[in-house]
Amino acid sequence: MSNTLLMPKATAVWLVDNTALSFDQIAQFCRLHPLEVKAIADGEAAQGIKGLDPVMTGQLSRDEIAKGEADSEHKLKLSDPKVRVPESKRRTPRYTPLSKRQDRPNAILWLVKNHPELKDAQISRLVGTTKSTIEQIRNRSHWNSANLVPMDPVTLGLCSQIDLDLEVQRASRGMPAAAPTGDTLLPASMTESLEVRDRKADGDEDELDADAVFAKLSSLKSTTQDDDED
Repeated sequence: MSNTLLMPKATAVWLVDNTALSFDQIAQFCRLHPLEVKAIADGEAAQGIKGLDPVMTGQLSRDEIAKGEADSEHKLKLSDPKVRVPESKRRTPRYTPLSKRQDRPNAILWLVKNHPELKDAQISRLVGTTKSTIEQIRNRSHWNSANLVPMDPVTLGLCSQIDLDLEVQRASRGMPAAAPTGDTLLPASMTESLEVRDRKADGDEDELDADAVFAKLSSLKSTTQDDDED
């Protein structure tokens, strides 16, 4: 169990503004340097930090502040927390159920083939394996290499799609962007220098004669009417 001060700088700001404690006492309680506390008092530091009342958070009592103000040698003590928060445990390697351990080599082969940018440590985190096993599968020296089939670890249930995407995103940072495939738009610097052809001048298309077009339509209409009468 741990008992640490919440937001030390914000607490120091409040103690400087609302108590007569010395800089050394505030620095000792907030685990700051006395010069940093002095800078807070002079307005040279923590200007944008709002003070946090340690009495309201239950980390310091009024009696303890009064003792410190009466005796400059008194060292402030944190109040015992009302709720004990357990310390976070160190992250352990991902546990893989026994029923799925036989699928790990197939998942490793899939990751090696489809995401070569992933590091061994990342693959190990995803499927819960060792670096030596990953190296054997990369080099095709695994004892069961002939029978391995690439299989998506997400489909196998060895990791989530979110975890896989996160590791791929981390591995892709700093890498050059992939070259575009297929037809793409030319940049403006290239299109501005292209010669514009005049269709009329080149004779590609003759100007349409409106009278000729309407005359042709009229003849077609009359022909259709004659066919209907017959």
